[in-house]
Amino acid sequence: MTEDLALLASKLTGRIDRTLVLVGLMGAGKSCVGRRLAARLGLAFVDADVEFETAAGCTISDYFARFGEASFREGERKVISRLLDGAPVVLATGGGAFIDPATRERIKAAGRSVWIRADLELLLKRTNGRDHRPLLKQGDPREILGRLMAIRYPIYAEADIIVDSSDEAPEATVARVMAGVIAALEPSHDAGASRTC
Repeated sequence: MTEDLALLASKLTGRIDRTLVLVGLMGAGKSCVGRRLAARLGLAFVDADVEFETAAGCTISDYFARFGEASFREGERKVISRLLDGAPVVLATGGGAFIDPATRERIKAAGRSVWIRADLELLLKRTNGRDHRPLLKQGDPREILGRLMAIRYPIYAEADIIVDSSDEAPEATVARVMAGVIAALEPSHDAGASRTC
């Protein structure tokens, strides 16, 4: 696996001209995969949620409770737009970021989106027992995640690259992301088409 990752990374050396924006539901592995991907590609890793909390001076949960989701989405939009203006990085976004039409258009214009897709059981396993997910505090996590999947998956499917995450080492997903980026950079790649890896 390490040799495969090194080979894939070598094929991307000097070719990343836009920020790689990881999208998907909470628990899909965006931050975990993103950190490893950034290290392999020699890029900085940035978590949009952490950047938002730094700018807001409080946690996302506290911000949600005080100002509501609409205000959070507006702030999130500004943070992501600012990050896309900089040098290419690997950017992990919150689960709802790509759902916002303005944020999605900004990502499409300035970045390369990668949907890390996961099934319901894996999302439940990864989010179980974590109390920093405001949306999961509003009822039964299985029902909430299932509803979010039904609403958001068709929108995530607009991403440039689609990669499946499974219950295996994160490096396997990293390899699929790199393979997807390589395919997207090929001259024959249809810019409007999503690739599933």
